[in-house]
Amino acid sequence: MFEHLIVVKPLRLMYGSVGAFLSPENLVGRSGAKFPPDAATLSGLFFSAIYKDKARKEEVKGKLRVAGPFWADYKNPKKIGEIYVPMPWTKIIAKKEEDEWQLKKQEDEYIWYRDKQNKKNENKIKKDERQEIEPEYSWLPITDWNQQTKIIHRNTRNGKSAKKAPWKFAPILHPKMEKRDRVTVSKDGLFLENAVQMPEETCLVYLSTHKLDDGWYKFGGENHLVEITSESIKPNSTLYKLLREPIQKAFALITPGVWGSNRLSCRHPQKNKHSDPKIPPFPKVVQMLTDKPIPYRYSSGGRLGRGRYAVPAGSVYVLSEPLKRTWWDWEEEWFLNEGYSLQKLGCGLCLPLDIQGLS
Repeated sequence: MFEHLIVVKPLRLMYGSVGAFLSPENLVGRSGAKFPPDAATLSGLFFSAIYKDKARKEEVKGKLRVAGPFWADYKNPKKIGEIYVPMPWTKIIAKKEEDEWQLKKQEDEYIWYRDKQNKKNENKIKKDERQEIEPEYSWLPITDWNQQTKIIHRNTRNGKSAKKAPWKFAPILHPKMEKRDRVTVSKDGLFLENAVQMPEETCLVYLSTHKLDDGWYKFGGENHLVEITSESIKPNSTLYKLLREPIQKAFALITPGVWGSNRLSCRHPQKNKHSDPKIPPFPKVVQMLTDKPIPYRYSSGGRLGRGRYAVPAGSVYVLSEPLKRTWWDWEEEWFLNEGYSLQKLGCGLCLPLDIQGLS
């Protein structure tokens, strides 16, 4: 089980791993933006840090599990465990209003519906003319995971709950260096590159089964210098309890989920056809709330893995029957295995979710 928070404090500006290069001919390179770095980046850093320590390598080998990315506000060190995770798609929080996806059962199937659509104006606007509320916030503090949507909205208006992503993207001028000298090349020595800026007193956070020694490390695409500390997940924290709470009939992803086989990406976990027949299949998924798939790729042992499509974080699953297991206890065959199980990279980490109307 995850026992540590790996806290990554960037020096305000990170770049290189943020997306495609910019040029005078291509000023739309933001379309390739990718931030924060995924769990595979932390896993690689972990093994790089202990590369010469044989005893530590044996201790970690085959046992290390990491997951993320998440973020936190470290103005108050005592609240570093109150991390922000992707908000479940059932909760819709805007500046002025909130809404929620609920379930109702019709015959033998569940149907999604949103009961509230600008209810303040329902006396003036016909029901079929109401405008649906669009989400404006995408990150939720773990302490509000199963809180009522109306309470989350009220707290958000007071600046205490849901948040937008704190980082901002910006192009920067980057010098192109001579191969043998630390000077800028004489011709075309500057180029535009995507960068991302982290506000002061915010940090990236990852979950880990093992502690990483505190210190300064090179992290991300261009080995940006960051300060890393490890914090224990406290037994009385909301995160600790949620990670250990068995999933019943509904859950939401807090990291991207890569399911299926080595040749086919799927929307939900699937047992490998060649698995032991005694291993149970994943329960039937009767409903989902999700968005379009996102690209997913990682590097292992210096080799770039096959490109995949992942179900995005925040996606909600409704099952035909209670699972009664935490993510940690899922069958390894339910995870994509390409060299090693993607469970080691926190693939599809999820938490149990309360949905109105689900019985």
